[in-house]
Amino acid sequence: MRPRPRLPPPNSDPQYFSNALMITEPRLRDLQFRLEYVLLRIVVGLFRAPPLELATRFSAFAWRKLAPVVNPKRHKRALANLAVAFPEKSPAERQALALQHWENLGRVMVETMRLDEILKDDGRIEIKSHTVFNRYRNKLGPVVGISLHMGNWELAIWPLTIAGARPGAVYRSVNNPYVDAYLRGQRRDLYPGGLFGRGGVEGEHGEAQKTARIIMDYVRRGGRLGMVCDLYDRTGIAVPFFGQDARTQAIGVMIARRVGARIWLARCVRKGTTSTFWIELKELRIPRTADQSADIRNAMVDMQKVFEQWVREHPEQWMWSNRRWS
Repeated sequence: MRPRPRLPPPNSDPQYFSNALMITEPRLRDLQFRLEYVLLRIVVGLFRAPPLELATRFSAFAWRKLAPVVNPKRHKRALANLAVAFPEKSPAERQALALQHWENLGRVMVETMRLDEILKDDGRIEIKSHTVFNRYRNKLGPVVGISLHMGNWELAIWPLTIAGARPGAVYRSVNNPYVDAYLRGQRRDLYPGGLFGRGGVEGEHGEAQKTARIIMDYVRRGGRLGMVCDLYDRTGIAVPFFGQDARTQAIGVMIARRVGARIWLARCVRKGTTSTFWIELKELRIPRTADQSADIRNAMVDMQKVFEQWVREHPEQWMWSNRRWS
């Protein structure tokens, strides 16, 4: 009897494995994204259940105790940054400020999950600069609003929102599309003009240049744009901050200088340890001479002077664990 030919198993072909991986990998990735989204919604649900002040108090306590242990690298960075800014303070004083800064971030985490509640409560946000802002609110034109990571910094755009200016903002998009869509939805009432996602990793210049073109066109057409400008940017302009040069993103000033937009600096300051805030606005004058580069640098220097003064007044509310100096 002639023996039957032995057929290779279907998975012995290397191309089979390649095709199978191509089919299953996107599905596994999508499953991971969905699980992360479900986990996020569970966490959000837990923190939305109790009263707001109780939830923020618990989160502040947890962050104060756990953050230095769970993320010692960022805690050491916070202490190092505090040493640069306040060399006259003792190590114990700087440690106390670092722990207070973690408490603030713990509160911000819960407040981010409950932005809708905060925005609906008229008593939670006070705008201190009514006289200055009301002078321009009906003739704003294109605007770039620039804030720093103080208090709950996302709320710093609120004066433009309630003025009917429909501001948009630049934010770092999240890789998970379900989480990203949820976070965008949570901010819809704060940024009715939309969010401009800056994808990719830090230093990926193609994405950064693409985003810069989009937001410049947005402001040029009369849009009002919000952004945060107090982080280290290796491609930015070196300007003094607490006595040391800090490379700082200049795109906001560059756009305003080029299209003739106003710049409003804003800070959001927490009242005590509650989820109530006051917001201060200050117009930044941009020189417009024949030397564009000098104009931009001078405006950046003035901006960081204001930010430094604001941080000195409320150091416990600034995000010291961020990278600021090289």
